[in-house]
Amino acid sequence: MTYLHVESMGDGPDLVLLHGWAMHSGIWSGVREQLSQQFRLHLIDLPGHGLSPASEPGTLNHLVEIITKILPEHCIVGGWSLGGQIAMELALREPERVKQLILISTTPCFAKRDDWKWGMEHKLLQLFLENLKLNYATTINRFLTLQMSGDRDASKILLQLRKHFFQRAEPDPDALLKGLRILQESDLRDRMEAIKQPVLLLHGENDVITHPAAADWMHQQLAQSQRVLFSHCGHAPFLSYPEQFVTCLNEFRTHA
Repeated sequence: MTYLHVESMGDGPDLVLLHGWAMHSGIWSGVREQLSQQFRLHLIDLPGHGLSPASEPGTLNHLVEIITKILPEHCIVGGWSLGGQIAMELALREPERVKQLILISTTPCFAKRDDWKWGMEHKLLQLFLENLKLNYATTINRFLTLQMSGDRDASKILLQLRKHFFQRAEPDPDALLKGLRILQESDLRDRMEAIKQPVLLLHGENDVITHPAAADWMHQQLAQSQRVLFSHCGHAPFLSYPEQFVTCLNEFRTHA
């Protein structure tokens, strides 16, 4: 069985949080204490990230399968960016276990396509893929900077992001490449309407990685969804607006 590092704390309904590409569960440091006062919080390091060893084959299906094995019986699952796509798949495959879904700065399709204009340019994702092999540090720093683009406190939040990122060992290079391929290839649009759980959509209005219009589109497709747009915010609302982020999750749990 593949080992995954999980930190669990607090009391209340089970809340599982999944981080994004190249990150680790330390990214939730700014909100974990407040959330653990209301939830039984489970912070997972994806394979090859943080304190979880890499595992094969590293596909989206594989990530979902190994997380399913440790998922609490009745839980809320929240996913940020790439973690959001994993969360969507968990909700689709385990509707009896995933009772509510929180999608943070994510999208059903990261890459721009002929019929999907709210994705990243394929050539940009490909450039990340190629540069990652040539210069890991520079590529990661560019990605971190891109996440904060459009944020009102971009410099301050970027410092936080870098601090959290370097708290743990560098991600496994192969796991990073596999994660980028998921971002290039994954497209969950035709399955969105099958998600019947209550969904909370949290998005920054200036997000340049996952366009806010993607959150609008998901809001229209999902049977039970709420959408919150954070003003002057980039790709990480839980860093930019930690108190508002926690309030949103608490209210969602109460009223959904």
